[in-house]
Amino acid sequence: MPGPTMEMEPVEPQSLKKLGLKSLKRALDLFSPTHGQFAASDPESKRIRMSYKINVEYSGIKSTPGQPGKQVNSGAGDARNQGSAPSNALALTGPGDSKESQKEGTQNALVVGPSLQPKRQSDVGTSGKSNALVSASAPFSERLTTSAIIERIPSRWPRPVWHRPWKNYRVISGHLGWVRSVAFDPSNNWFCTGSADRTIKIWDVASGRLRLTLTGHIEQVRGLAVSNRYTYMFSAGDDKQVKCWDLEQNKAIRSYHGHLSGVYCLALHPTIDVLLTGGRDSVCRVWDIRTKMQIFALSGHDNTVCSVFTRPTDPQVVTGSHDSTIKFWDLRYGKTMLTLTHHKKSVRAMALHPTEHSFASASADNIKKFNLPKGEFLHNMLSQQKTIINTMAVNEDGVMATGGDNGSLWFWDWRSGHNFQQAQTIVQPGSLDSEAGIYALSYDVTGTRLITCEADKTIKMWKEDETATEQTHPLNFKPPKDIRRF
Repeated sequence: MPGPTMEMEPVEPQSLKKLGLKSLKRALDLFSPTHGQFAASDPESKRIRMSYKINVEYSGIKSTPGQPGKQVNSGAGDARNQGSAPSNALALTGPGDSKESQKEGTQNALVVGPSLQPKRQSDVGTSGKSNALVSASAPFSERLTTSAIIERIPSRWPRPVWHRPWKNYRVISGHLGWVRSVAFDPSNNWFCTGSADRTIKIWDVASGRLRLTLTGHIEQVRGLAVSNRYTYMFSAGDDKQVKCWDLEQNKAIRSYHGHLSGVYCLALHPTIDVLLTGGRDSVCRVWDIRTKMQIFALSGHDNTVCSVFTRPTDPQVVTGSHDSTIKFWDLRYGKTMLTLTHHKKSVRAMALHPTEHSFASASADNIKKFNLPKGEFLHNMLSQQKTIINTMAVNEDGVMATGGDNGSLWFWDWRSGHNFQQAQTIVQPGSLDSEAGIYALSYDVTGTRLITCEADKTIKMWKEDETATEQTHPLNFKPPKDIRRF
């Protein structure tokens, strides 16, 4: 026979507010130091805690030097007869302190009223000084700013190194078209420039005189590189041709065929005999210098490859494209290692730091800095050039230069991203103001000379202004409030 069934008591539904209060009480019991079982109940602990808080809050006032010789004389006779402390003084004593210490506590008083009451004889006492903060109506010598009280939080942004400003000291004319590319000789005696007049000219660094003119391209020359292992110079142009020039014979000895459209950028590998070219066919091609064979066609970009640099260790090839991405390539397998999608517009220029494992990339939206080899984003540069940046370079001193389509030449501190100089190029007489564009720039081997190639058909040489000092050109740096991670 089945036993009697037990009826379940109906559970009262709890409101959301009630549950929230329960949860709040539990959280307070667990985590609040002044609630529940973790509260310090004995007065000794409370006194220690309060004295520590007061010391942290008002240590700036306690440590300020007093001036015992100067007394405020208004109503001095009346105040000396008063036995009590000033009514508008805040005595900095803990609740558990003794009466004697409370009497002497007015020595550290904050006088906040408009009418200043004088210090009592006991305030000066044996120490002979008073640490009172007087109001704003007192003279400046008796007044302290609130910065003595406020604890300052130092900025995490690195402070920039002071650099001398750069100045233009030479303008070289000779090309008959836009000057599109530049490269320095490893011995630092000469440099070469490629132009829209289809010629390559070699110039003396010291005097700026023309040494040689090379012809052979049938369109503008957009890329140049000089080998530091052989007496070779390489050029690339809009005529789909990549040429190798022997500088002992002063003629082209090899051509590298394979690009389907104009070749926009060119770079030489520092340790192996390999040449890299990027062009409008969206492919970066890897060539064997001697055999003229194409080793790889690094395909993956969706638009023109307009900037490339190489380094001896992985990633050995880095390309920037009009599709607004930067790709790291594995040179062993000819495949993409990593794609950076931080930019919103075409990555027309990149610069590898000569000593650090980092590089910068420039786009019309901003300039970004990345770490190598993993490509971690470091930070944006702290100003915006607000133009299309065609070219950039950085020297060992940490001065980065960027050249814009509107003729602006900006100089940056590499470490902090601070823009310390904004120069504007002046067009050659007879040229239009709209021809103030910088298409290529490069530092010499020492990093003390800068060469810019411009749309007014000139080559301009820049150097540091040696008369400048930190007083004549102060560092106007304001660190950003937040470090943006994009």
